[in-house]
Amino acid sequence: MSNLSALSVAALAQAPLVRRPGLVPYGPTLQQMRDFTTRRDASTRDELWLLEHPPVYTVGIAGRDEHLPRIDNGIPVERIDRGGQITYHGPGQLVLYLLLDLRRRGLSVRPLVRRMEQAVVQLLAHHGIEAHGRAEAPGVYVGAAKIAALGLRVRNGCCYHGLALNVDVDLAPFRAINPCGYPGMAVTRLRDLGVEDSREQIGESLIHCMMESLT
Repeated sequence: MSNLSALSVAALAQAPLVRRPGLVPYGPTLQQMRDFTTRRDASTRDELWLLEHPPVYTVGIAGRDEHLPRIDNGIPVERIDRGGQITYHGPGQLVLYLLLDLRRRGLSVRPLVRRMEQAVVQLLAHHGIEAHGRAEAPGVYVGAAKIAALGLRVRNGCCYHGLALNVDVDLAPFRAINPCGYPGMAVTRLRDLGVEDSREQIGESLIHCMMESLT
């Protein structure tokens, strides 16, 4: 840090590099996030990864067996190192991973979660959809239905994982689990709320809103 000027530190904090790898398998992507976080130092630029995953359930470190799939639908279950319970990822769901140096940004987990929620709420507001977060159940909701899930892992003052926004994803796999550990929780998607923009358009809007929320 000592060999960086205040200006360069500020620039690194304010301008994450955006990557768009497309549809990529979950396991290797998780390992890439871990490797990136392990290798980074005070001069490493923050990154945002916008992508989609093939069908997979992911279970956080606090995950309980009673929330796991009630049927064998052929979708693999991955136990991982983020916070929270179980959720589903699949094509048609945009995932935005945040690889950020929280110390450099002066952020802790809870304020970052609020900013992530704010970015999704702002995106939905652009489409005339009123959404909100819930302090007791992180994520973004339209009415009582969840449209975006959040989860983070912090290592050595840097975070990875991020948020997942339902665009036109198949919602049936959510019905086999207790989404985020809440039995009977309703889940919705942008298509069912009348949003017809392409995933590419929505993805770019999500990046823009997240950038704004981080500044």
